[in-house]
Amino acid sequence: MEFTVTKSHLLKELGLTQGVVEKRATIPILSNVLLEAAGPKVQISATDLELAIHCSAEAKVKKEGSTTVPAKRLLEIVRSLPEAEIKFKLLENHWVQINCERSSFKLVGMAKDNYPSLAVVPQALASIPSKMLSLMIQRTIFAISNEESRYTLNGALLVLKPESAAMVATDGHRLAIIEGDIHIGGLKNELRVLLPRKAMGELERLLSESDADAVVEFSRDDNHLFFSVGDRALISRMLTGQFPNYEAVLPRENQLLIELEKDALADAIRRVALLADERSRAIRLRLDKDKMEIFSSSGDFGEAHEVLDVQYPSEPLQIGFNYQYLLDFLNVAGDGVKIRMEFKDEQSAGQMRPLEDKAWRYRYVVMPMRV
Repeated sequence: MEFTVTKSHLLKELGLTQGVVEKRATIPILSNVLLEAAGPKVQISATDLELAIHCSAEAKVKKEGSTTVPAKRLLEIVRSLPEAEIKFKLLENHWVQINCERSSFKLVGMAKDNYPSLAVVPQALASIPSKMLSLMIQRTIFAISNEESRYTLNGALLVLKPESAAMVATDGHRLAIIEGDIHIGGLKNELRVLLPRKAMGELERLLSESDADAVVEFSRDDNHLFFSVGDRALISRMLTGQFPNYEAVLPRENQLLIELEKDALADAIRRVALLADERSRAIRLRLDKDKMEIFSSSGDFGEAHEVLDVQYPSEPLQIGFNYQYLLDFLNVAGDGVKIRMEFKDEQSAGQMRPLEDKAWRYRYVVMPMRV
């Protein structure tokens, strides 16, 4: 194997593989990236057996071939080199020589034969606008459960229909759902899949490196989900199991409403949270005639209190929440938007939604805390 590639092309693709490479050295070769030089490009692949990624960079291939090299070391070497052509050459015993201007390195590699075989991308089932998919991930990923025992909550539910799309995530304490009317190319029937959290994070990274008008070709087989954007493909093991009936927990009788600026609310919560209990992260909201008061208290630090002006003609209401849950939503709700908060009583879930977003119906449901 022998090829030449420019630093900028190689560096971008290597960066995309780093989140997929196995960090624990239980199987040493999973810490490597697979390099395959053929035709006018070099293909770069990485996997941790749950997730895999294929990327490619334009290259001048003098001799076709393949090998695997340590992913982190290769990235560090390429990042340190000047902006110039980099020459790779496979030596005996799977060592790889890397030359760039006056710099020279030799990396200890491992044979491709020991590398896991990666699933082949099947024919696409649906074409999804990348900008749309990226937005859906951003607005739901934070609500996914971190508890491994709650297996079906370790991912988000993606629902695709020929003329609409939705994504839902919940950890049992809060739920984020985003829905939109948009044409999904190639789709004939409804498609429901569970996307693992790590796959969503890596897919978001991949989409951020794509053009705004790019399209994601989605496909699946019996065990894997495939997301292809141009020459890049992300492959994830499929989560199995039944996602909860999320529609049953969406509030329908929350008649106590307030509207306020998202930034003003977020700033107030952040200030009051400075003196909240560090373990419970609890704050208390009190709605009364045309004002909302936000309280926090901690035996170790003290108390905080802030007042926001709102239009609220209804009866007084006092309700507690985990402040981090509220901030998670406010951080992704959009810039400079107004938020509507909807309540029923102090024991029932509250609901929040941004008002200016006409293209998407985005709702966030949070269970209250006793404060």
